Amino acid sequence: MKSLVPRVAGSLYFRLFLIFSGTVLFFLITITLSIRQIDENWRRERLNPLPVFYLDNVRLLVDAIGIPPDLQRAEELARDLSLTIIIRSPYINWQSDDQSDLDISSAVFVRTLSDESEMLAVGSEQVIRVARGGYEYFLNRKAPSLSDYDYAVVYLGLGFAIFILFSNYLLVRRLMDPVRRLRQGAERICEGDLSYRVEVTRADELGELTESVNHMADSLQSMLEAKRQLLLAISHELRTPVTRAKLQLEFMDDTDLKETLRDDINEIDLLISDLIEAERLSTQHSALMSDDVDFADYIQMLSEQFHNYEGGLVLQLPQEDRAMHIDKLRIRLLFANIVNNAIRHGRGRPVTVNVSFNALEAVLTISDEGEGIASEHLKHVKEPFYRVDNSRTRNTGGFGLGLYLCNLIAEAHRGRMVIDSVPGQGTRVRIYLPIEQQSVNPQSPDQRAIN
Repeated sequence: MKSLVPRVAGSLYFRLFLIFSGTVLFFLITITLSIRQIDENWRRERLNPLPVFYLDNVRLLVDAIGIPPDLQRAEELARDLSLTIIIRSPYINWQSDDQSDLDISSAVFVRTLSDESEMLAVGSEQVIRVARGGYEYFLNRKAPSLSDYDYAVVYLGLGFAIFILFSNYLLVRRLMDPVRRLRQGAERICEGDLSYRVEVTRADELGELTESVNHMADSLQSMLEAKRQLLLAISHELRTPVTRAKLQLEFMDDTDLKETLRDDINEIDLLISDLIEAERLSTQHSALMSDDVDFADYIQMLSEQFHNYEGGLVLQLPQEDRAMHIDKLRIRLLFANIVNNAIRHGRGRPVTVNVSFNALEAVLTISDEGEGIASEHLKHVKEPFYRVDNSRTRNTGGFGLGLYLCNLIAEAHRGRMVIDSVPGQGTRVRIYLPIEQQSVNPQSPDQRAIN
């Protein structure tokens, strides 16, 4: 029980409950006091007895209205003297104030003022009745409207309510400040700063959440470090026996078996390289070895290796080239993978390579007129090891890492890859690369060892 009380008192939910409960309570108190003060002032005005001026000059007032009564004159007097005037006769039923709730039929006699006038009471209000010439004249003070004092009470109450709301805003913002720091910390961790930790300054639920996020970052950093060490082991340990196999292969006689073994060993070597490269590019903090190049000129140079393609490679370049900061080796890998796919599935038809620029991006478009990709496969082709043809032969597309690697390379350059395809008509791959590249971190020795 003793440990439960401080835990509840330090709970974020309990604090928010107190803040909102206090807000409702303060609003009720403010509104109640304001209304009560205005009502008391209004009642005070209405309970005051009729001024002596009205009692002494009631005859003059009736004379001014006249017999028969001049209703226009009666309305002017009622407005000037803040009176409610009611005139009754078998032919007239008129009152100056249509909003008055004075019920003359319930009037009670109080005292006689003169031969033709008397004082009546309607509830807590005083009414003068004058009977003259077959007409009855009832004079009563008009119900008071809101005074300057009443308006001052309203404005003060409104100002206090606004002050309470603003204070609530500051209190809630202070309570929720750890959420803002958690968001900033999560963004820094997402950007690759795995050493960043959010400072824990609270002992409530948000403090516990902050500790959980920091613990998650610790676990994530440990797992990525273990994964990186595994990749380093793969790059050294797996490539060593592959290299020995290649050397042993050179001492074999030239036979069909030798060529088959060479193809298999090269395929394993390429698979290891693709896996390591995919792992290095799959993190948002992957490092690029960037250089300044003229992009269209560089694509033209890469296209020369495919000039022997029997279907023909059509190259479309802009009149004006643009300099870009890119990783040339990875862009070369991206270009070669996409063009090889286009040639492999292009059914011997022309492959078109187009380079264009807009205000912010360079657009590399590679199109073929081949078999195309069905819509149910199109959304999966950028996933690792996904292949439209399930057979695992290099002649029909390899291991399904090509487009996955291309997408990672585009994203590592802060760009994107878009694939459109129509079965039977061909496939179009567009690579969007920002012209102004963000700076990248240099590679660490361990990262260079993976290469």
